Amino acid sequence: MSVRQAVPLEKSYLLLNHGPVTLISSAHAGKQNVMAVAWSMPLDFAPPKVAVVIASTAYSRELIEASGEFVLNIPSKAMASSVLSVGSVSGRNTDKFSQFSLGTHPAAKVGAPLVEGCVGWLECRLIPEAHNQQRYDLLIAEVVAAWADPQVFIDGRWSFPTEEMKTIHYVAGGSFFTTGSPFDA
Repeated sequence: MSVRQAVPLEKSYLLLNHGPVTLISSAHAGKQNVMAVAWSMPLDFAPPKVAVVIASTAYSRELIEASGEFVLNIPSKAMASSVLSVGSVSGRNTDKFSQFSLGTHPAAKVGAPLVEGCVGWLECRLIPEAHNQQRYDLLIAEVVAAWADPQVFIDGRWSFPTEEMKTIHYVAGGSFFTTGSPFDA
C-alpha cells in the first residue's frame, strides 16, 4: 500500500496547483475504471472544489455521473507508462486495473478506489451542473478528503527526493515532462 498522510482540505488545492496529469478512478454498481486526464484544476478553497474535463462518451464519465464520485490520483514519473496505457484504451470492455497491473486501496469517503503508487489523492463528490457537463464536458466536484505521500508532500509543499517521484505533465504523443525535464514513456 502507498504511504499516505492526510492533507487538510483547505490546503488540498496545492496538490493540483502545479498542473500535473491525473488518473481518475471511478466506480459504480460493482464496476470500476481508471483513465488519464490532463485537464484538471483546483477551483476553490472552502469548500475545496476541482474541475475536470471528461468527454461525454468516456466510460469513466458514465460511472462518475451514476455514482456522483471519483478520485483524482496524482501519478509520479515512475508511473508514466501506466498513465499512457490507461489513457490509450477504453475501460468499457477491459479491466484496466488488471490489464496494467494497477493496485488499489479503498478511499475513505468515496466508493472509487485510490490508485496504488501515486503521490497524491483527492476524493471528490460531483456537484451536478447539467449545463456545464452537457455543453462543455466540464465536471465540478467538491474535495471531501485529500492525501499525499509524506516523502514528497512536506508541510504543504511538493519536495521530490528523486526524479522518479516527481509528478508529470502530459504534452502529447506519449511525451511528458517533469520540472524542466522532458521524457518519453
